[in-house]
Amino acid sequence: MLTLPESLRDAFKEPLGPVTIDADELLAAAAETRGERAAPDAPIIAVGDVVTYHLREAGRVPDVALIDGKTERETVDAEIGSALAAADDRRLSVENPAASLSAELLEALSEALSDADPVIIEVTGEEDLAALPAILAAPDGASVVYGQPGEGMVRVAVTPESRTEARELFEALDGDVEAAYKALGRVPDGDR
Repeated sequence: MLTLPESLRDAFKEPLGPVTIDADELLAAAAETRGERAAPDAPIIAVGDVVTYHLREAGRVPDVALIDGKTERETVDAEIGSALAAADDRRLSVENPAASLSAELLEALSEALSDADPVIIEVTGEEDLAALPAILAAPDGASVVYGQPGEGMVRVAVTPESRTEARELFEALDGDVEAAYKALGRVPDGDR
């Protein structure tokens, strides 16, 4: 549905938020954002196996987790793979090619965000670009957490400002952006 053009690859290397290696610090910042935005139930969305694992190890099961069994295109180590496989969260399985956002992934993300219980979206392919639609679909006060290769975890506080930045990148992808918004259950200019 949407693909990352070669000309935009560098734009996606810059983190969309602060980077940390401390899951407890990240969770404290997420709680602060929920308080500031008067959104005590705002979700935490984790994009990536290692990020999901670290949040779970810190005692916070992500409301939505997107995993693909890989980190930096290599299979995650056995400890992480086993821990995530043992999680008893509801699971959705989708296919999503590398450097892409499939309708299947976008629809699953929308469905998972509407579920009151934690959901793991298991991706065959890659989930690397999923932070963008997660930022667009999540409510104000949510946190989207993804891995920054070689650096740590990036936390994006979902606000109108971060949604605008994500929207600009999302709309710069190649493909049918209107259909992608529809699959995500959003209108192009609509903040939550």
